[in-house]
Amino acid sequence: MPMNPHIFRQYDVRGVVGQDIDAGVATDLGRAFGTRLRREGFSRPRVTLGRDNRLSSDELASALRSGLTSVGAQVIDVGMVPTPVLYFASAVAEADGAIQVTGSHNPPEYNGFKLSIGGRSIYGETIQEVRRLIEAGDFEVGQGGWESKNILPTYIADLSGRFPVERPVRVVVDCGNGTGSVVAVDLLQALGAKVGIIPIFCESDGTFPNHHPDPVVDENLADLRARVVESGADLGIAFDGDADRIGAVDERGEIVRGDTLLALFALDLLERRGSGQKVVFDVKCSQALSEVIEGAGGVPIMSATGHSLIKERMKKEGALLAGELSGHICFGEDYYGFDDALYAACLLISIVSRSPEPMSQRIATFPTFVSTSELRYPASEERKWKIVDRAVRHFSTEHDVVDVDGARVLFDDGWGLIRASNTEPVLVARYEARTPEALERIRETMEGWVRAQGIPVSS
Repeated sequence: MPMNPHIFRQYDVRGVVGQDIDAGVATDLGRAFGTRLRREGFSRPRVTLGRDNRLSSDELASALRSGLTSVGAQVIDVGMVPTPVLYFASAVAEADGAIQVTGSHNPPEYNGFKLSIGGRSIYGETIQEVRRLIEAGDFEVGQGGWESKNILPTYIADLSGRFPVERPVRVVVDCGNGTGSVVAVDLLQALGAKVGIIPIFCESDGTFPNHHPDPVVDENLADLRARVVESGADLGIAFDGDADRIGAVDERGEIVRGDTLLALFALDLLERRGSGQKVVFDVKCSQALSEVIEGAGGVPIMSATGHSLIKERMKKEGALLAGELSGHICFGEDYYGFDDALYAACLLISIVSRSPEPMSQRIATFPTFVSTSELRYPASEERKWKIVDRAVRHFSTEHDVVDVDGARVLFDDGWGLIRASNTEPVLVARYEARTPEALERIRETMEGWVRAQGIPVSS
């Protein structure tokens, strides 16, 4: 099929199988990626290859492997594994590159590819350079090879030895029938006899028959919340389709957002490592996170949204912890700095086991804010960037504005964010304040300005 250039997005390659992506596209992507590695100086590049459990992933991975070997790459095929397990395999093997075939949290008819070079996810212009190699048919020629490797026992042994569990903890685990199903229960049981696992939807099924594997969407956590309450569990954990994002609920079945989880992890890091530790988080996170980090002697660092950008900023700052509101949490403390929801799950269980009070009580000590969910206003690809630039100029006349990614406008009692989505023709907004009245005022102020730019805003 003719290649659709729009599948090459900001952070990955993604589209509808049979419409945008097929084996031919995967083969060419393998050729282009291997070519890129060779031209970066790797004469016989070593590439780890993994896949999620979508019905199309085996065929696409096989085609990708053929493309890679045709340009001289040596492929280490680790089979069906979550994305963080692929990253782990790549780090352990000291591979030059890695590709995961995954549609992440998209509907079942989608699939795609996450690419990394030298342990760093590629994004933006680098992904477009790979696209241009395909369009030009500009590939190296070589004779590569491949081997299969079962990395799961090594991964389980490594992670399970890291996290002390001091008191019994009962955990409901919802894999959403995603790729986390192949390892999550075994890993968490390996933490020891004090961890009791109650699995739901932990049977691998790439059609996702029970609910969509996206823990950011509240309705996808309904079964997890109910099971935690009825079983009297200490917490509940959910994974997205490729287990690089985590969702959680406390013992009352209340949802714990990604920035609150990051606050818990930051406190744990600072308690163990002492003050001065840097914690990187994206611009959509709550002000409460900054206050928790500062209150414990840490250094909060705000970054642009996007897991690739977060990881890049984490490495630049020398931080040991980073994360996003979306549930991407990256760990660099004696680890490799990538986003790993399985690691996050182990750490969360350990934290709960070491705390004398339930998770909800610890969270209740955090500063309290009220906030909106993530809001979306339709705006064309061309207009959205111009409007954000205009917003920075307009609001900075009367307010402090953080412009690391869009315009995060600071008010005395809250903040509002308007940023351009990197993946859709929309503006993304979020508002937060210390009181409902302040929240309404901030939202009305900023949405009123957005409307004045000719952008429709639903109430």
